[in-house]
Amino acid sequence: MKLQRASRIALYAVLELAADPDRQITAAAIAERYGVSINHLAKVMRDLGRAGLVESVRGAGGGFRFSGNARRTTLMDIIQLFESVGPEGPGAREPGDRTDVGRAMRQVLDEIDAIAQATLRTITIDTMMKIVQRHRDRD
Repeated sequence: MKLQRASRIALYAVLELAADPDRQITAAAIAERYGVSINHLAKVMRDLGRAGLVESVRGAGGGFRFSGNARRTTLMDIIQLFESVGPEGPGAREPGDRTDVGRAMRQVLDEIDAIAQATLRTITIDTMMKIVQRHRDRD
């Protein structure tokens, strides 16, 4: 599954902030750490703020802090903020989809998408942070 850039940036930012919810991190620090555009990150942070997942802290030492629930927020909750998830509409079909082979291929691809979406709905931010920690422990 390929995620749009905004979704990936949002996941990076949320995971970075959720690792220590009491700590405030500037957008510039997040952008630098993950090698993303500060302008693109600012738009993503605005959307995450509207969703109640991050909050902006103004003033000296300001930045962003995680304000969601790491045990309840799933990867899908974040991804859905930035891209359409689910079956493609009837107008979004590819050439050949109306053939027997095309319909069979669409069925398989739809099943793969459904499995990926179900998986993303079960992985919480808390679970992801544990996976990240296991990777850190290996290194």
